[in-house]
Amino acid sequence: MRVRTSGRRGYWLYLIPSLLLFLAVIVVPFLMNVGASFTRWSGVGTPRWIGLDNYARLLEDERFWQSFQHNVGLIVAMAIVPTAIGLVLAAALFDYIGRRFGPRTASALRAMYYLPQVLPVAVAGVVWGWMLHPSYGAVNEIFGLDLDWLGDPDLALATVMAVMVWFQLGYPVVIFMAGLQRVDPSYYEAAEIDGASWWRKFWHITIPQIRPEIFVVLLTCTIAALKVFGPIFVLTRGGPGNATMVPSYFSYLNFFQKSNVGYGSAIATVLALIIIVVTFLFLRVQEREQ
Repeated sequence: MRVRTSGRRGYWLYLIPSLLLFLAVIVVPFLMNVGASFTRWSGVGTPRWIGLDNYARLLEDERFWQSFQHNVGLIVAMAIVPTAIGLVLAAALFDYIGRRFGPRTASALRAMYYLPQVLPVAVAGVVWGWMLHPSYGAVNEIFGLDLDWLGDPDLALATVMAVMVWFQLGYPVVIFMAGLQRVDPSYYEAAEIDGASWWRKFWHITIPQIRPEIFVVLLTCTIAALKVFGPIFVLTRGGPGNATMVPSYFSYLNFFQKSNVGYGSAIATVLALIIIVVTFLFLRVQEREQ
């Protein structure tokens, strides 16, 4: 018993650096942000305590609620659509392309889909800004259009959503292809003997077998969509008007441009709490499924 106890204590020693880093980088800044959300502060001088006034203001702020509506669209573009398309692409690469053209071809195509994930957000955003420019953009030139993709309030959000589908697609493809490698090939062989089509194998074997990976992708992509900032900052700055405003960028505006640190902190706190709740719900659903 003494040996086991001392061994467990030894493990905790290796966790201390990570715990200290977690406290310094996440816990302490989060608590400081929560504290600032109860104050009126410009970022300079002494904060003035105002209690729940910032949160009461949030409840009546139309821009705040509108930003969350835009976030729902980005969840569709960054989590739901890439997951659905990624499932089909991963299954096709693994089960069809890999068998017919070899694993190297499948790996090369997988790397091509994953390439946007490797690119810095700023670089990808600038390139897409050039391509979507109303005067000299490649998209208008190729299709013979005359649209202001990022400057038209009716098109801006849909355009950003399309860019985010492109940017996010490679992640689920890689995760799902890794998950497919642990599926027993005998399942597919038995289905082929019974005359099952590719779509039947995909629906009845592939999806049920990689369900844990699907939960992971949906959870991580949903969190990424809720806290998305870089693409909005590079492509539209929340505009035109408020057509692409999201909570993270709305918080940034109040922090750095309006010097309203207390209100920006309240927005960030609410967003963090929403992410925590969503994560908890995802994990509970996954536990029930398992």
